[in-house]
Amino acid sequence: MRSTILRMAESISKPPLNLTEASSMLYPPLPLYRRLLRSHRYLPADMRSLGDDYVKAEFRRHKEVTNPVYIMGFLSQWKMYLDEMPRAPGQEFRGKKLDPTMFEKMSNEQMGQLYELMHAAKDVWKPVSSGQGEKEGSEEKS
Repeated sequence: MRSTILRMAESISKPPLNLTEASSMLYPPLPLYRRLLRSHRYLPADMRSLGDDYVKAEFRRHKEVTNPVYIMGFLSQWKMYLDEMPRAPGQEFRGKKLDPTMFEKMSNEQMGQLYELMHAAKDVWKPVSSGQGEKEGSEEKS
């Protein structure tokens, strides 16, 4: 069982890292958490609130984790997310598609969370119903 945990942790990061190399590249949990919330300042208000809530919930859920390999994987994934975030007000945030191999590595619980996140994101970006605009257009024609 130990070898599978190590193999899963290795597959998270692109180059295989030993513990000292990985820890030198990562931020400790609290500074990483703060940087993530700060990076959301440059997002639109809806995306910022969704992102802030998600980051807070994930860090809260993983607060009591003691497995160092799991912690390194958790912190490295959030560091990669932070590296993708815009660093200045004018920059645009562009998401990227998940690597198809990531779906194979996810547990059922993670797939459920991803599904919930997808629906929450769709609800935030749902277009406003244009029923009012159609009424105004038909009144102008009459």
